[in-house]
Amino acid sequence: MRSALAWLLSLLLLMAATYDPVAPGKAIEFPRDAGSHPGHRIEWWYVTGNLESADGPLGFQVTFFRVRNPGAEGNASRFAPTQILFAHAALADPKVGRLVHGQRSARALAGLAEASTADTDVKIDSWWLRRADGAYRTRIESEDFTLELAMAPTQAPMLQGDRGFSRKGADARHASYYYSEPQLRVTGRVAVKGRARDVRGVAWLDHEWSSEYLAEDASGWDWLGANFDDGAALMAFRMRGKSGNPVWSSATWRDPQGRVTSYPGEAVAFTPRRTWKSPRTGIAYPVALDVRVGDRAWQLEPLLDDQELDARTSTGTIYWEGAVRIAGANTGRGYLELTGYGERVPF
Repeated sequence: MRSALAWLLSLLLLMAATYDPVAPGKAIEFPRDAGSHPGHRIEWWYVTGNLESADGPLGFQVTFFRVRNPGAEGNASRFAPTQILFAHAALADPKVGRLVHGQRSARALAGLAEASTADTDVKIDSWWLRRADGAYRTRIESEDFTLELAMAPTQAPMLQGDRGFSRKGADARHASYYYSEPQLRVTGRVAVKGRARDVRGVAWLDHEWSSEYLAEDASGWDWLGANFDDGAALMAFRMRGKSGNPVWSSATWRDPQGRVTSYPGEAVAFTPRRTWKSPRTGIAYPVALDVRVGDRAWQLEPLLDDQELDARTSTGTIYWEGAVRIAGANTGRGYLELTGYGERVPF
């Protein structure tokens, strides 16, 4: 009986929870907004990059998620899971032939798993991502690989949408606060199964926080973060409906001179050119795409096809997260994220 009452109380607390809203007009402030926003429902710090090593090109991903859990907020225990942290990390190595990845999850607990509100400083045990003196460092050590990277900004943060207010649907409630840091200069070391290599390259950091993210008519999204060789940068995404039709799209372009232009949905198009079917999950992903933003167009080709990340034991998702080479209006490297192709993203 007591367990049933506890479950019911948790459910009522969850239903009554009031998350901090996302509304236009907020000024993104640094370093505070580089830190955590625990009043919002969900948040992530997402770093992807393309690396060069003595053995050839590599891609990497490091993502930390924070999720507010209102069902535990009535519990006075310091061990109550009022905030939950997840992390995904991956290395794309053509010589391995598939994505090597790991994942972590933990309730927030000071010193062990936490996300600072003062600046970017998030950790789960020995996995961490932090910002100090304006630059980022990360260390990830899993069974199959290790990443130890430093990432120095070369450009100012790029605010997405309307000065950092990024719509994700027709209803303005479905939005996030969102900024990116493109063209990060990367140095460090990676190791796969004990073989270490010095690396250098270019990375992209996204930081988003939201309280109502996925619209009812959306099942997933396609997202691109592109660092071009001439210093330009592009973020473009489309939210897809259950039939695959775009229900909302947006893009932000920064030219080599630093001028920023935001594009509405009708100016943004993702056109699949080739699909790859996972031998493990049976999910088919459009891994080669044509992307158009305004009067510019590019062709995306994956560094390798098998860059599927199965995160069902942490965030409950399966998605394709891949390093891509970019040709067309200008050349570059970037990362492509494809979600909701197996089932609706479980936000």
